[in-house]
Amino acid sequence: MTLSIQNLCPDYLSTGAGISGIWGRDVAFAQGERVFVRAPSGTGKTSLIHLLYGLRNDAFGAVFWDKTNVLKADAEALAALRAQKLSVVFQDLRLFPELTLWENLLAKKALGSPETETEIDCWVEKLGLRHRRDRPARQLSYGEQQRTAILRGLIPGFQWLLLDEPFSHLDAENAAKALALTEEIADRRGAGILYAELDDNPCFKATQKLFL
Repeated sequence: MTLSIQNLCPDYLSTGAGISGIWGRDVAFAQGERVFVRAPSGTGKTSLIHLLYGLRNDAFGAVFWDKTNVLKADAEALAALRAQKLSVVFQDLRLFPELTLWENLLAKKALGSPETETEIDCWVEKLGLRHRRDRPARQLSYGEQQRTAILRGLIPGFQWLLLDEPFSHLDAENAAKALALTEEIADRRGAGILYAELDDNPCFKATQKLFL
């Protein structure tokens, strides 16, 4: 699945997109690419992720996943795209606070996943969360919640994964483990990653780097 961004610009940035590598430009990415978007505060990083995922459409231009323009797509088309081809790790995590860590993951798996529960449990172990598996999400530290959100984002059989500051509350060791697992799963599926962050992450193996 290819990503094509055509003259995209949020309504509120319509007069300030000239120096961006994405806003107001035409760019395209093939499935399997690793795209790093450096996006300082105030440049619309989270808006970009939400536009690409189809959570908002208050923008000029178009965002095509193959032939589907998510800015114009109906609810059914968006649901199919997210269920089968597109996954995301939100900056604000969006876990179910009363569900346990494991229940949060099973809720996502219920929508479809190529992995078994045993395999997902191995991911939990790799990110050092086995001892927190049965704790409600609201009782986890923010770093533990962030790792849980990353795991949840890896469960669907995605062709593209969108990341919005996914490692911002992790120490260097845990960030490295989470990134390694993310790239491992994406490589296994031949999937692309678009990773938006405030500053460069030299550990991310980018095929393209853009400035938002």
